[in-house]
Amino acid sequence: MADKREFPHHMIKEIFEQPQGLHDTIAPRISLPEGVVQLNEVPIRREELRKLQRIHVVASGTSRHAGMVGQYMIEQLANIPVDVDYASEFEYRNPMIEASELTIVITQSGETADTGAAQREARSRGSRTVAISNVAGTTIAREADGVIYTLAGPEISIASTKAFTAQMAALFLFALHLGQVRETISQELLAHYIRELLDLSGKVKSLLSCAAECERIADEFHSFDDFLFLGRAIHYPIAMDGALKLKEVSYVHAEGYPTGETKHGPNALIDENLPVVIIATRDLNDPGSVLRYEKTVNNIVGFKKQSSRVIALASEGDDQAAKLADHAIFIPTAPELLLPILEIVPLQLFAYYMAVKRGLDVDRPRNLVKSVTLE
Repeated sequence: MADKREFPHHMIKEIFEQPQGLHDTIAPRISLPEGVVQLNEVPIRREELRKLQRIHVVASGTSRHAGMVGQYMIEQLANIPVDVDYASEFEYRNPMIEASELTIVITQSGETADTGAAQREARSRGSRTVAISNVAGTTIAREADGVIYTLAGPEISIASTKAFTAQMAALFLFALHLGQVRETISQELLAHYIRELLDLSGKVKSLLSCAAECERIADEFHSFDDFLFLGRAIHYPIAMDGALKLKEVSYVHAEGYPTGETKHGPNALIDENLPVVIIATRDLNDPGSVLRYEKTVNNIVGFKKQSSRVIALASEGDDQAAKLADHAIFIPTAPELLLPILEIVPLQLFAYYMAVKRGLDVDRPRNLVKSVTLE
C-alpha cells in the first residue's frame, strides 16, 4: 500500500496529487511548437479514423461519468456521434455496432468485469477497441487495439479522484487527435487548446486552496442526509460524480440531475431540508456557455424562493451567482470543454470532509471494492 505521507487518508492525498497526475498524462502527448497532439499508443490508421461513423463509450461508475464528459468533447471537436453505455448493461441490449465504428472502454483498474465483457462483445461484432486505463498490462489493456494510459499513479482509495481527472484529460487528448486527423479543428484552435492543457495542472493546484472552505461547508452540512447536485450539458456528469462521491464515502443520499430537468419532478423535493449543489460556471468566450449560465442563475433564484440552501460552483470574477448562493466556491477560468476537470475538485473535497465529519472510514467505504472483478 502506498505511503500516505503527511495526509490522514489516501483519498485526500490522491486529491492533492491531481496536478501531477494531469501533468504526467498531458505533457508527453502534446507539442506546442508544432501544435500537435501525439497519441502513438492508438495504432489505428488515419484512414480508419477518418471513416469512423460512430463511437461507443462503455464504462461503469466514475469512469462512465468521464465517458459522458468525453462525449461532449469528441462530438464538438471531431464532429462524430458518440453513445455512452453502462458496461453492466451493454451486452444485454443487443448493441448495434458495425465494423466502421470504434468502442472506447474506460477503467481505472483495467480488470473491471463488466467493462471487460463489454469490450469482448464489441470486438465480437467487429469493432476496434481503445482502452483508457490507469494500470499497465491488465486484461482489458492487452485485449484492446490501443491503450491510452492515465499516468495518475497508483490510486488506493476506493473513491476514484485522480484517475477520474486523468481520464477526462485523456479523452480530451483523444478528441483533439481525432479532430486533427478528421480536419474538423483549425490549427489556431488546436494551439489554443494545447496552451490551455499546459495550464491545467497549475489551475488545479491553485484550486486546491479551496480545501479549507470545503471543510467549513462540510462542517455546516454534515448532518444533512439528502443532497441534490445539478449541472447542465457537459457539467451534468460532474454533478453526477459529485453526488456519487458523497454517496460512496459519506453514505449520504445524493442525486445528480440535469439542472433543466428539476422542473419535471424533483422541484417538488426542494426546500430547506434539501441542499442544492449547483454548477454555475461559464466560459465568457462561448455564447452557449453564457446562455446556460444565465438559465442556471434563474434556477438559483427559484431554489432560494423555495428556501433551499444553495452551494454554487462559480467562475472566478462572477459576483452574481456568488451573491445568490449561500456558499460559493470559485473555479479558475477555462474553456467550456475543460471546466469539468476543474469543477470536480471541490466536489471531491466536499465529499471527503463530509465523510470525515461523520466519522467514517474514508478510504474503505462499506460494501465497496476498488476493482469490481465479478459481475
